[in-house]
Amino acid sequence: MQKPKAREARGVRPGGRTARNRDAVFRAVRELMAEQATQQVAIADVAARSGVHPTTIYRRWKTPEALALDVAMAGLSQRSPMPDTGTLRGDLLAFATRIAASISRPDGLAFLRTVVAASGEVELLRGRRDEIQAMLDRAPKHHLRSDDVFDGLLAPIYLRVLFGFGPPKPPRLAQLVERLIAAGDR
Repeated sequence: MQKPKAREARGVRPGGRTARNRDAVFRAVRELMAEQATQQVAIADVAARSGVHPTTIYRRWKTPEALALDVAMAGLSQRSPMPDTGTLRGDLLAFATRIAASISRPDGLAFLRTVVAASGEVELLRGRRDEIQAMLDRAPKHHLRSDDVFDGLLAPIYLRVLFGFGPPKPPRLAQLVERLIAAGDR
């Protein structure tokens, strides 16, 4: 029997120590964010709470902002998958409605602040952008890209919340969706 090469033996271990560390770090970040809603989570606090060495955390995430964003995006993808209603209009309206509802929750504004604080960590947002593009790609005969959804649908929702006006009501969400679809038909 041949021994695996050292490089192959050091590969990613799904369900191994890496997964346990990630789960412990994510749990610690969620707990700390719930306890200190207005403060940035510190790597040292995450390390102490999770039992994962700070060097391991820095090696994987580099900055507290990147760590917080990764935790926030993982939670978003789990609790709010892309809708599939059978129509682009239905998908966009369901998506906008979910976003407006989630941003209204107590942790919604904290999530938004996390995204703003980690604005340089765009690679971590790529997964959600890809999910949005996949939703758009299911609908033929339009020219919408994920950036159009960010500009025409997400930005108005998030800006209203950031400026203290709360998320748009359902009739306004429907108007935003109609405008977006009309822009994609040009």
